[in-house]
Amino acid sequence: MDYLFIYLLLGCFSGFVAGLFGIGGGMVIVPVLIFSFKAQGLSPTIITHLAIGTSLACIISTSISAILAQHKRGAILWPVVKKMAIWLLIGSIVGAQIANQIPAHELKILIGLFALLTAAQMFSGWKGKLDNIPLPKTLGLGIAGGSIGAASAIFGIGGGTFTVPYLTLHGVAMANAVASASACGLPIALGGALGFMWSGWQTVSLPKETWGFVHLPAFIAISMTSLVFAKLGVKMAHHLPAATLKKLFACLLVIVGIHFIFD
Repeated sequence: MDYLFIYLLLGCFSGFVAGLFGIGGGMVIVPVLIFSFKAQGLSPTIITHLAIGTSLACIISTSISAILAQHKRGAILWPVVKKMAIWLLIGSIVGAQIANQIPAHELKILIGLFALLTAAQMFSGWKGKLDNIPLPKTLGLGIAGGSIGAASAIFGIGGGTFTVPYLTLHGVAMANAVASASACGLPIALGGALGFMWSGWQTVSLPKETWGFVHLPAFIAISMTSLVFAKLGVKMAHHLPAATLKKLFACLLVIVGIHFIFD
């Protein structure tokens, strides 16, 4: 099987998803990489961490591409992103270390339930009191950023799964929430990738084409195609009605939730 071809196709799809929904594409990358690494006969003890670390490294490039496209459209809420950025970075570094210390299965179930509940809210159109409450100040955004960064790094995702619902629940327009989530994905990916590289550096069972828990061929191939398709996803996001985009994102959350609960 030509795994390089799989990595290139994965980059196309994950990049498009990243631009369309404001996520890093990790929820697509991680499962496919796990399947690919299993098929290549890599040790079961390192496959999951290698997939997560590689996913976070790939999200760096998709985030940069999506940020540039969203910034041109003036859709990113930079004051919010700036207050969250350092805490997203710190949280993702901590999350990468937590991933090696506690069982991920229980955490995946909790995150999956959260994703399903959020999807239900988006499908129903229910608007709670949070819609009438403005976003928290610096401290509140910092706490949210640290929590989102840690959870995202543990599962190798860009954070949009948490950032978009968090912002929309506080009344932020969907297009602005998606755009801002794209920007929030960069510090998450940077901190998480560095954390997984560090934690896997001394792992002897890793293949030679890795830097810690980052698989270099997969990272390069996915990054090459995701850069192009992230811009296409951004363009589509701004041509779809807000209600349609919200329901599409909810469908994606259902898929993520089911995967996390039953995987």
